[in-house]
Amino acid sequence: MRKIIVFLAVCALSLFAKPVVTTSILPTKFFVEQIAGDTLDVNTMVDKGADPHTYEPKPKQMKELEKSELYFAIGIEFEDAWLDRFSKTFKNLRIVKTQEGIEKIAMSEEHEHEEHHEHKHEGEHKHEHHDHEGEHHHHHHDGLDPHIWLDPILVKTQADNIAKALIEKFPQNAKLYEENLAKFKASLDELDSFIKNELKDVKTREFIVYHPSWGYFAKRYNLEQIAIEIEGKEPKPAELKELIEEAKEHGVKVIFVAPQFPTKAANLIAKETGSKVVMIDQLPENWLAEMKKTAEIFAKSL
Repeated sequence: MRKIIVFLAVCALSLFAKPVVTTSILPTKFFVEQIAGDTLDVNTMVDKGADPHTYEPKPKQMKELEKSELYFAIGIEFEDAWLDRFSKTFKNLRIVKTQEGIEKIAMSEEHEHEEHHEHKHEGEHKHEHHDHEGEHHHHHHDGLDPHIWLDPILVKTQADNIAKALIEKFPQNAKLYEENLAKFKASLDELDSFIKNELKDVKTREFIVYHPSWGYFAKRYNLEQIAIEIEGKEPKPAELKELIEEAKEHGVKVIFVAPQFPTKAANLIAKETGSKVVMIDQLPENWLAEMKKTAEIFAKSL
């Protein structure tokens, strides 16, 4: 009798369990939850504080992925090595590319630095580069910047892709998803206006950041990021010297670092230039609140 009761209890739990979906990063989880509400359980692959470019899923996560019906990708490096494996291993898992429809910018458009370069000033800061043995570029898997979740307007496209996939998979919730999508997109427009207002009077448009994750944000709000990291590596002494000179030239007052990356080089540049090191999170869990907070930090720091 007890076995029957246990069996029925397990069946009941399975019957009323929420569907499971998985995202690569925490910001995408936030987007999915804004649209899906409490109709789903949302797992995230990249742990808080981990580097999404080099992440490797844990065995426990692979086991949990078996329960997922949708996987929301965003175009970061670790997906190149793992999405095909996910598809082959989990035949019922549908991969949703939330970056579809977004025109990505090249990492080289944001900033590149070398030992020898000639500055140009034509509205935007550019460099004329010369080939030499020590040349470095910040490469991502396809040469394009994957950090599309840090631009509220681009997030609207991601939200559309998420909602479309959810409605196709769970049509019984279509009305709720459409209503939540409209509310979320309205909040993104409000965030965009908030950021523009916060940054309208900043005197310095350039900022230094350890990892070049703020390219879309900078492009949207007429800023320029200068990256410390080169191809995922700490800068060499000559490159560090160049960064210090560049920071002084532009009157850079702040160097942004993220929880996922080291701060040694940033602290050294700050010491040499009299600027300050400020922590901002490129992978916030509470995305909307953190983006507002980040805009306020930019406004106070620049």
